[in-house]
Amino acid sequence: MEKAKISASQLFILMVLFELGSALLVPLAIRAKQDAWLAILFGMLGSFVLFLVYHKLYTYYPNLLPMEYMQKILGKAMGTVLAFVYILYFMYDASRVLRDFGEMLLTFAYPDTPLFIANALLMLVIIYTIRKGIEVIARSGELLFIFMYVLAVAGFILIISSGLIDFKNLQPVLEEGLLPWVKVALSETLYFPFTEAIVFTMILPYLNDSKKAKVTMLCATGLSGINLTITMLINISVLGVDLTARSQFPLLSTVQSIQVADFLERLDVFFMLAMVIGIFFKVTILFYAATIGTANLFKIKSPSRLAYPLGIVVLFLSVTIASNFQEHLHEGLYIAKFILHIPLFTIIPPILLFIAFLQKRKGHGSKHL
Repeated sequence: MEKAKISASQLFILMVLFELGSALLVPLAIRAKQDAWLAILFGMLGSFVLFLVYHKLYTYYPNLLPMEYMQKILGKAMGTVLAFVYILYFMYDASRVLRDFGEMLLTFAYPDTPLFIANALLMLVIIYTIRKGIEVIARSGELLFIFMYVLAVAGFILIISSGLIDFKNLQPVLEEGLLPWVKVALSETLYFPFTEAIVFTMILPYLNDSKKAKVTMLCATGLSGINLTITMLINISVLGVDLTARSQFPLLSTVQSIQVADFLERLDVFFMLAMVIGIFFKVTILFYAATIGTANLFKIKSPSRLAYPLGIVVLFLSVTIASNFQEHLHEGLYIAKFILHIPLFTIIPPILLFIAFLQKRKGHGSKHL
């Protein structure tokens, strides 16, 4: 662990940027059709329960990284294996988000540019940022968070001014009852993007006031959940369910529809700027967690040394992870969910908490004896 501290407000900003990240790109929860916004809200509420589990583990071991307390809870051998699995997951997830960035850039502006080049340019900036440490990442977040929200508010006002919104596209609400959107929430939005923020268990030990951790995590998730809900409401009300589902990047299609007073149009570049900011922070935080986790597990004194070799691995993985964008999306929505998301987000943390609780209770009881 580097000797650095971040404030609760910086943690809040990083979490919001992380959770918005690549989630703004895709047609989130569109399998719930016009009830997609309900699936997002329900997934957000479900993630609160799991965040309380992650937070409780943090309160038991406030100065330790998860790599360290996994070994304390499960023993050296099992703890090391599990810690290594989480590091591999952080690298895999970073490569997936980097692939999202490359695909967006090629679709939007640079169709003749190789995917490797587009991804490599962002990865170089991320490696440079990682080498500067968590405090620089947090300060960068404060600056770019304001810029991103200015773009978002401006875009929202322009969409309303264009008269594009048709609320009939959101009707009928609950057409097929409760089951479809609850199913989508529990199988999709709970994991992407909300409980992906399990990566922040790697950042919590750097918080300068541990008492603010719980409120900060819940508030950040609440804000990003509301933002994603509003985004999907706008996408569906502008494009309709069918077009939103067919579009690779529905928010881009929505922004491209803006036309105010016959001269204010082609505002795609603002969408691109916001997306690049969100994706940059998501990849940076995942990659930072993988770097400090690896340094901690293998007792490497200078984590910044690992930035280049691990960065090259993430870069090559992002290109080879799938042969095309459709395969990439299918892998994320269906395969990764069962193999990685459900075990790593919803099964293992409660088990760790239960064992840690028993250990603490046993230790407390032996003291009294």
